[in-house]
Amino acid sequence: MFNIDQILKSLQSDPNLKRTAITGAAGLAAGMIFSGGKPGKLLGNAARAGALAAVGGLAYKAFQNYQQSQSGQTTAREDAFIPPAGDEQAQEELGKSLVRAMIAAAKADGRIDAEEKEAIFEKLKAMPLSAEEKAWVFDELSSPLDINAVVAGATTPERAAEIYAASLVAISADTAAEQAYLEALAIKLRLAPQLVAEIHREAGENAPAATPTASPFAYTPSSNV
Repeated sequence: MFNIDQILKSLQSDPNLKRTAITGAAGLAAGMIFSGGKPGKLLGNAARAGALAAVGGLAYKAFQNYQQSQSGQTTAREDAFIPPAGDEQAQEELGKSLVRAMIAAAKADGRIDAEEKEAIFEKLKAMPLSAEEKAWVFDELSSPLDINAVVAGATTPERAAEIYAASLVAISADTAAEQAYLEALAIKLRLAPQLVAEIHREAGENAPAATPTASPFAYTPSSNV
């Protein structure tokens, strides 16, 4: 069983990952996302309610606000964002989509060299995760940035909002490369600019400077991981 909370906890709590020297603003995918990104916006809630509930709750509230602003009412349902506790398959699929989105966002502006990557993988081996979980995280960390793979998890408008929310809270979004990535992601996810702005507001971030209105375009990272 893929356990997103256990993966988040393992990566967040490893002090060596936090101290690993990295190049670029995105930082070490594991350390930046789960300890140096925005702990107050995701990890605090995740510790209390679980990572899926933390991200899902953020996206759900933003979705409600967006619908209210458009029509004066909302049809958003919480269960469309947060799978019930008994639906392990849905939780696992969503968990993988969100972790993939977080790791991809961290790759948007930076480079992990071979020595640093080896150090990450050595620490990963020692983490209290199942063999299946380790293999999956290893693959995600080592593969090149693929925005289309991230978008593939957006099977519903609600999932699209959650994927964007997870990506936003995983990075600082204070560099041109990160901002360009988020803009490209919003467009590929077909999120309305007003909804994107609501997600930023709920995450405690300023609305993006450039409101995405064009057709989806190919994102080219500053360097590959």
